Amino acid sequence: MSVNILDAIMNIVKDPVINVKEYSDSRNRANSMGAALEEYIKDMFAGTITTDNKERMKRFSEVFSYFGNQNNPPDFMIKGGDAVEVKKIESMGSGLALNSSYPKYKIFADSPMITQACKTAEKWEEKDIIYAVGVLPRNNRLRQLTLIYGVDYAAKEEVYTRIKDSISNGVNEIPGIEFAETRELGRVNRVDPLGITYLRIRGMWGIDNPLRVYDYIYKPDPDKEFNFMAIVNLDKYNTFKNKDEFERFIEGRTDIIMESVEIKDPNNPVQLVEAKLITYSL
Repeated sequence: MSVNILDAIMNIVKDPVINVKEYSDSRNRANSMGAALEEYIKDMFAGTITTDNKERMKRFSEVFSYFGNQNNPPDFMIKGGDAVEVKKIESMGSGLALNSSYPKYKIFADSPMITQACKTAEKWEEKDIIYAVGVLPRNNRLRQLTLIYGVDYAAKEEVYTRIKDSISNGVNEIPGIEFAETRELGRVNRVDPLGITYLRIRGMWGIDNPLRVYDYIYKPDPDKEFNFMAIVNLDKYNTFKNKDEFERFIEGRTDIIMESVEIKDPNNPVQLVEAKLITYSL
């Protein structure tokens, strides 16, 4: 059985880590804070927060099918399960920089935006994607961690590709230019008389922080050292085979709470979607 978001949440509660820099340095795992946060998120899902590096590598090979890089989302994929994209921001109000990749409600094996290694890492056609957003200020202490599914956060792909295609087509219609095929918004070759100058047209996508998007159902506790929030739509939650185990795990606890909420459908905000809001703080 694949690990899932409920496993990750239980692992956070069992072994919370706030000082991500100290955690990373103790295991010689990453130099930058963004990379350190990503390693911690992997450990959350794999259940390797306290294991040594040898056992961790073995567990990773059992749990994950793919590790990505900064330029090719997702950051990792769970075998037979979801994909995960990790984002680090420095303040509660910051937006998420997505660069050339528009928000994903899901990822698809036939997408031109993912690598061949990702496409062939396992047998798959589409995966739900989890955005893991960590608020990690310059003091290297994790203040807030949010896990949110793309289907509850981003609109369907055609909403973004319509804008991208309109810009590309508009550039292509400018008379007297040589337009080249590219994965970016566009590229114009031979701009100058010598034909040696080119113009790259790149998209720089961004999206509001989930804390802003869902402020109508969740606000972090400013008096707590660390806050956690996850939103899982009810249809997805009901697919988890370990949901009974999770509900037993949180029963009687006061630091972790799960409640039923309604969230706006990203494709039609007047329609509400039933979901589970899971919060934890310390």
